[in-house]
Amino acid sequence: MITEREFLERARLDRRTLAVWIEEEWLIPARTADELAFTDMDLARANLIHDLKDKMGVNDEGLGVVLHLLDQMHALRRALAAALESARERRPSSEQ
Repeated sequence: MITEREFLERARLDRRTLAVWIEEEWLIPARTADELAFTDMDLARANLIHDLKDKMGVNDEGLGVVLHLLDQMHALRRALAAALESARERRPSSEQ
């Protein structure tokens, strides 16, 4: 886990911007008793947000849509992988 302080430094963010990104649910960090805790995936997502905003010119409204669609795509990939694995497990041993 990455502490909030380390995350802010590594993600090149200030606390105010981080608070907005969390409020918009662009980032959803884990919460410990005392502070927020981030993962490498959160850091990768922050870098993606920077790229979308700064390099590609995506505005805030568009950014929310893009991130939502990416989340849906990843969920679909996980569901398809699970379905494929389940189908493989059900296949008779002579077909494997």
